[in-house]
Amino acid sequence: MTTERECDQLLVERVQAGDKQAFDLLVAKYQRRLMRLLSRIVHDPVEAEDVVQETFIKAYRALRMFRGDAAFYTWLYRIGINTAKNALSLQARRTPTSTESNAERAESFDDGEHLRDINTPESVLASKQIAQTVNAAMDTLPVDLRTAIALREIEGLSYEEISDIMACPIGTVRSRIFRAREVIAEKLRPLLDMPVDKRW
Repeated sequence: MTTERECDQLLVERVQAGDKQAFDLLVAKYQRRLMRLLSRIVHDPVEAEDVVQETFIKAYRALRMFRGDAAFYTWLYRIGINTAKNALSLQARRTPTSTESNAERAESFDDGEHLRDINTPESVLASKQIAQTVNAAMDTLPVDLRTAIALREIEGLSYEEISDIMACPIGTVRSRIFRAREVIAEKLRPLLDMPVDKRW
C-alpha cells in the first residue's frame, strides 16, 4: 500500500523527468488546501488566489531541487507561507499610512449589508457571480487549458481551428477542453447547488 507521501514523491519524480501533467495533478490535489491555509494569512480573497498561483509557480521552478527530505506538501506549504508573507509586506509598503482611528473604524464597519444595491434583481446578481466564478476558474487553469477553452467557448472556434492555432492534435484539444470544463464545473458546483437567497 502506497502512502500519500510516496504518491507525491512519484509525481514529483515524474515532473522532474519532464512530465508537466504530473504537476497538474499535484496542483489539483493541493490547490484547495493551500488556498484555505493562505486565506488565513492573506485576508483579501483575490490576493490569496494570486499568492496561491505564485506559490505553485515558485514550486514548479524549484522542483528540480526538491530532494524529498520533507513531504512535498510540507515543502509546498513553506513556499506558500513565505510567498504570503512577502505579499503582505509588499502590500504594507504600497498602502498609504492611515490614522489609528481610520483603521479602527474600517475594522468595525458593519454596515456592509447596506452597500448592496437592493434594486438589483437576484437573478442579475446570480449571473454576475457565476460569471466571476467562471472567470476565476479560467484564470487558475494552466495556460494550455485556458487557451483551449477560451478559443472554443469565448472565440467560438472549431476543434480543427484550435488544433491549428495551438499546433497540437485534435485529440489533445478535446482533452484540454474537457479538463478545463471539469475544473470550471467543479468551481461552479457549490454555487449552483446553493439556493439563490443563500448566496449573499
